[in-house]
Amino acid sequence: MQLSDTFVTLPILRSAARRGQCSPRSWTCEFCRQDCPMARYALHRPQGTTHGNVTMSWSQGGAWLGLSLAVLALLSLAIGPVGWRMGWWHYRFAFSWLMTASAILAIGAILVALGSILFGRSAIGAAGGAAGALALLMGIVLLYVPWHYDRLRKTVPRIHDITTDTERPPEFSAVLPARAAENAATAVYAGSELARQQKAAYPDIAPLKMPAAVGAAFQQALEVARVMPGWTIVAADPAAGRIEASQTSRWFRFTDDIVIRVTPDGTGSRIDMRSLSRQGRSDFGVNAARIGAYMGALKRRAG
Repeated sequence: MQLSDTFVTLPILRSAARRGQCSPRSWTCEFCRQDCPMARYALHRPQGTTHGNVTMSWSQGGAWLGLSLAVLALLSLAIGPVGWRMGWWHYRFAFSWLMTASAILAIGAILVALGSILFGRSAIGAAGGAAGALALLMGIVLLYVPWHYDRLRKTVPRIHDITTDTERPPEFSAVLPARAAENAATAVYAGSELARQQKAAYPDIAPLKMPAAVGAAFQQALEVARVMPGWTIVAADPAAGRIEASQTSRWFRFTDDIVIRVTPDGTGSRIDMRSLSRQGRSDFGVNAARIGAYMGALKRRAG
């Protein structure tokens, strides 16, 4: 057998070797009638893609490729807030570009991993199967994040200032220096158009009336504010009936400011609240949710 005949006879030799027509001991081939290196090679030539001494089928390669795409999606999502906090780029770049890139990579990871598992399961192996399953799981989880933010962006108004009193909103005082240092958005209430958008989106945002006198109501409001998760009390002024606090998000480290006002209402008290973001046009519904959570906790506390 000549070396030039390799590509013609190799499939035949492989078939013959696997049927036992080439002796595994002598490697004598029925075609050559002698010890046949080509028969030996035909029987043991690796299948799939070879990298050094490691043989990998296309399905295994696809599984690992899917996992690589999932890791890149994770990095794209994770580096966005890091770059914003380090001053490398504006937060809009993280939301508009990096989050979009993460979604595309996650979709790629899901498709590649799913294709490898479904169409190459016979050759994917244990390690490849584990890589494909992990890539599929990571892709689904990572795709949820941009999908969730996009859904919120489309369902809530592009506002970031929510209050229980749109006609006479509580005013900030103690947090103003911190807002100025961060070059935050103005703390001046935007007026009737903002009020209209808020009432259309969050009709349940309303003040809380309590039977307790102003002093007792103020103490209850302050006690509840102190135990709200993530809140930092900035100032508490019983004489003015005002409590100010701030809360910073875990991911992007955005800070929102909170003011609570306690005023007389007949023989009882009225509690108003305002929650205002320092950055961005849309708060993704966070400020309204914060007011709802606090008012609910205070109502339970008052009994």
